[in-house]
Amino acid sequence: MRHDHVISAKQLSRADIEAVLDRAAEIDRDPGAFADTHAGKLLALCFFEPSTRTKMSFDTSIKRLGGDAVDMGPVESSSVEKGESLADTMRVVEGYADGIVLRHPSEGAAKLASEFVDVPVINAGDGAGQHPTQTLLDLYTIRENAGLDDITVGIMGDLKYGRTVHSLAAALTNFDVRQHFISPESLRLPRNIRFDLHESGADVHEHRNVEAVLDTLDVLYVTRIQRERFPDENEYRKVAGEYNIDAALLESAKDDLTVMHPLPRVDEIAPDVDATDHANYFEQAHNGVPVRMALLDELL
Repeated sequence: MRHDHVISAKQLSRADIEAVLDRAAEIDRDPGAFADTHAGKLLALCFFEPSTRTKMSFDTSIKRLGGDAVDMGPVESSSVEKGESLADTMRVVEGYADGIVLRHPSEGAAKLASEFVDVPVINAGDGAGQHPTQTLLDLYTIRENAGLDDITVGIMGDLKYGRTVHSLAAALTNFDVRQHFISPESLRLPRNIRFDLHESGADVHEHRNVEAVLDTLDVLYVTRIQRERFPDENEYRKVAGEYNIDAALLESAKDDLTVMHPLPRVDEIAPDVDATDHANYFEQAHNGVPVRMALLDELL
């Protein structure tokens, strides 16, 4: 990779992606070989929104590389509560660490932060914008289970506000992938995302019901309805629980269908799917460590 910061999946070429995924595969095979690769390096974790998997896996990743993490902690106990700007916070944190992982509720926050610091900034989610490191671990999971060329991927759920969807859809245009998007009308892909996909020459199809394409899919990527992004609670209630995947539904799917989810799930995947061979969402979460180790190894 030849990037100072990782802000968007759109900046990643096929070569960039394969470099990270290949390194992640090496780490997966022999994690001990990378144990002291970045001894003495410090990674700043600046999370302005809640996180379990992303935050913990970055913390784990830098420590498994021999480095350590410094955590800004809750926003409520930081100088942000006193009115400090994001630019000033980033300038201060830059003096404490060799890299910054930033999650923020405002789309474009990571790009803004990268303009004020000289250490690498990694976007860990910016509102309804992008989540490129989630996309890298998603691609790693897809590659391990189905390959990344000549496959059909269905992406279902909240396509309007889901930043994991926006990142994954963009990254998949680097590969020979047929993309099917399944959502209620009110949660379709935003127009600018659809435009970018078409400009990239992507093979894109939109549907209201997963049953229409389920038997053609190699991968089904399910997302939750992003309640926290809705400006109107009543609009959320209209679509909450509208889509649900259970074991009975999957009986009509391919035997080797891979079901994924960026987590957390609410009610969109029934617990009875967990025991099927289709379920790969916990493996997907575990893949966050080798993939983020690989990314940090490239950037640091």
